[in-house]
Amino acid sequence: MSRTVRIGVDVGGTFTDLLLHDPRRNLIRPGKLPTTPNAPNEAITAGVARLLGETATAPGDVAGIVHGTTLVTNALLERTGAVVGLLTTSGFGDVVEMGREVRFDTTDLHARPAEPLVPRHLRRGVPGRVTADGRELEPLDEGAVRTAVDDLVGRGAEAVAVALMHSYRNVAHEHRVRDLIASRYPELPVTLSSDVAPVIGEYERTSTACLNAYVQPLMAGYLDDLRDDLIGMGIDAPLRIMLSGGGVTTIEDAKQFPVRLLESGPAAGAIAAAAAARALGERDVVSFDMGGTTAKIAVVQAGRPRLKHDFEAGRVDKFKPGSGLPVRLTVVDMIEIGSGGGSIAAPDSLGLLKVGPRSAGSVPGPVAYGRGGEQPTVTDADLLLGYLDAESFLGGEMNLCAREAHKAMTREVAGPLGLNTTDAAAGVVEVVTESMAAAARMHLSEQGKDPVGFALLAFGGAGPAHAYGLAKALKISKVIVPMRAGVMSACGLLAAAPTVDEVRSLPAALTDTEWDRVGALYDEMMVRATGTLRPTDPELMQARRSADMRYLGQGFEIEVTLPEQDLGPVGLERIRAAFESTYRAVFGRSLDGDVEVVNWRLSAQLPGHEMSTGGGYGQGGEAARGVRSVYFSGHGLLEATVWNRYELTPGTEIEGPALFEERESSCSFGPEFRIKVTDDLTLVAEADL
Repeated sequence: MSRTVRIGVDVGGTFTDLLLHDPRRNLIRPGKLPTTPNAPNEAITAGVARLLGETATAPGDVAGIVHGTTLVTNALLERTGAVVGLLTTSGFGDVVEMGREVRFDTTDLHARPAEPLVPRHLRRGVPGRVTADGRELEPLDEGAVRTAVDDLVGRGAEAVAVALMHSYRNVAHEHRVRDLIASRYPELPVTLSSDVAPVIGEYERTSTACLNAYVQPLMAGYLDDLRDDLIGMGIDAPLRIMLSGGGVTTIEDAKQFPVRLLESGPAAGAIAAAAAARALGERDVVSFDMGGTTAKIAVVQAGRPRLKHDFEAGRVDKFKPGSGLPVRLTVVDMIEIGSGGGSIAAPDSLGLLKVGPRSAGSVPGPVAYGRGGEQPTVTDADLLLGYLDAESFLGGEMNLCAREAHKAMTREVAGPLGLNTTDAAAGVVEVVTESMAAAARMHLSEQGKDPVGFALLAFGGAGPAHAYGLAKALKISKVIVPMRAGVMSACGLLAAAPTVDEVRSLPAALTDTEWDRVGALYDEMMVRATGTLRPTDPELMQARRSADMRYLGQGFEIEVTLPEQDLGPVGLERIRAAFESTYRAVFGRSLDGDVEVVNWRLSAQLPGHEMSTGGGYGQGGEAARGVRSVYFSGHGLLEATVWNRYELTPGTEIEGPALFEERESSCSFGPEFRIKVTDDLTLVAEADL
């Protein structure tokens, strides 16, 4: 009998979420336990073992595990990566220090840019030059390469990044450098900029190569250890890793290009939201994923999250663009803010209440966890306002201490602000809600969207509890909360399709494009994609072609989907028409003038898995659990009926105020909402706002 069990594992800053899915037994089983930040694989293996035991699943029955991780991001933020040496073209060693020569905050005279990952004493320039059109102007000095590498290794370099001028047009020099290093130091990890980011943009390409080299030894060791741990448990199934762009890849590809995992965890949530939106027939959805540390907001339209192809990692100020290191990779376009269940609340020096971005994380966690936390958090406020049940948190596995949360809120917030404790907790929730609403408005307005026309799809451990307030702040009249919303990101891991995103730069005016070269580039990209995906049937692999285009003279591009046929001179007008249509959608108008193509892109993927987190495992008990006082924005404390989500019946309609509880999360709706239970126990709440 073929193996059918798949497990998704999403490691967050506070909790590790798991989801076991076995379609043969029509079985879905979630799991959630605190993250072990110093050794993430400990929580993973413990969670997997627990799920196998709870579902009577033999380790040999597991067909695959998909993993989303924040390890790359954490290594960058904490600067715990490898010692990296950088080889560049002579005279260009300081490009990572010079950057774009733009201040990210013109009002702060003390603002400093993010420190380069490679200090100056570990950068070496080597003679040899390729021109912008790919011709060799000066041969590579192989003796200088050997000397530079020996020097870098002697200074402690644990990995090497190679970023030579115009290598995106001619890879010969970089490939020769790689071979020379391998002949002397075969175990030394080497990252070529022409492999990881073969695009125009010297600073961004070099920065991406450095970051990849910086985390490569760490990620290779972590993924090997995790695979060994799983094999030790008797699980010999493939381990796949979530990409920042929402696809999944092999462990081998993840070890070679770990920079592509920067947004691995957050991307899974957006993929899950897209799958839920497709299942419900919702075209326009705001994905709202609020966990213990951050809240992530993304736009999903026509069943797909919006993507972008540049990112900024390791920001000095997390919420100030330009303060981090640029990375060229495909990521889900989302905005992330420091508003999570563990976000710490306290008055600032002016006596104003601030919530986040500082977080209590999983250690020590909120005060209510009883693990030594002393500063009140959003979770503590949620408990005091009735959103959470102290006795049934995580299905009763973790009892929350309301008394300690009350004391901390009184001491740290209510007392200094001259409020009673309930008003202080309500203030914490109002502040964090408005912070998320402001971020959502900005994110949608940048895309020319109005949130009023969207539905809000809420998930994550804290997302459903705050969906009502956020929807009211955004004037969104429909809120969707899928079943098992607390582990939705793990569901997204299982729904994601194996994907490869490739890009090549060949800048030229559209009318001057060398179509034979473009065809050769697409052939090359297709070969790489096929080699990574290894489809059992080539017909299963779908490929989408696009291009980064702009009007000649502009400094930034927009991505344009290319026609499936007529990619060449005969399709010139169709390509220009596609560009102008996309340009008008973004900017509201089109211009006269020549059009330029900068990058050519290919996205190839195999079929994903359409799945739902729905279906309960009720025991035939009462759906209504009683009544509890719950705070609702604009109404204050109201008596709300408490419902057990597992015992709800499809088709049931409930009037607010109501609160719905399940093991991993809870959600509440005020009196203006009417809630309908769908066939898979998703809650769809609507109101006239």
